Amino acid sequence: MYIARILYPVEVLGPGKRIGIWFCGCPRRCKGCSNPELWEFQDRYKINFLTVKKLISQICSQNLVDGFTLTGGDPLFQYEDFRRLVDYLSNISEDILVYTGYTLEEISGKNLDKIAVLIDGEYIEERNNGCLLRGSDNQKIHIINDHLKEKYETYLLSAKNQIQNFATTDGYISVGIHRKEFQY
Repeated sequence: MYIARILYPVEVLGPGKRIGIWFCGCPRRCKGCSNPELWEFQDRYKINFLTVKKLISQICSQNLVDGFTLTGGDPLFQYEDFRRLVDYLSNISEDILVYTGYTLEEISGKNLDKIAVLIDGEYIEERNNGCLLRGSDNQKIHIINDHLKEKYETYLLSAKNQIQNFATTDGYISVGIHRKEFQY
């Protein structure tokens, strides 16, 4: 599998302190994408599933984890690895939020039963108007897990888009829903 980064605590892509997981690979190449470095599969991001599990287990053993956010690239572009990871994560938390450029209709045959929230649709820079949790207003928020419906409805009424910066060995990574004039 190809995973570019695993960050904690991500507090700007869903409620609470979350583990954010960035997949590689995306064929869309949307104009203004905030993660163009994740479009291609790169050998430096190749990681085996057991290592990913170990990293996540280490974070969970030392911290309160309220949920997971899977983004990228596009997690569904690596569907088999994505599905395997979601199966594992669902044993830790039922709150799994997933970003994808595919629409719900395009992935209707995929098994999404362990996902709490799906944010779908490709990013359209001209439609980036600051809507909560979405890069552009054509993207839709689908609350799939009924147990978390009230939690997310409350979050969607009270939260606002923010940016969070993480220091890495290469510099900084800016996480969150960026304005359309954001320069990567």
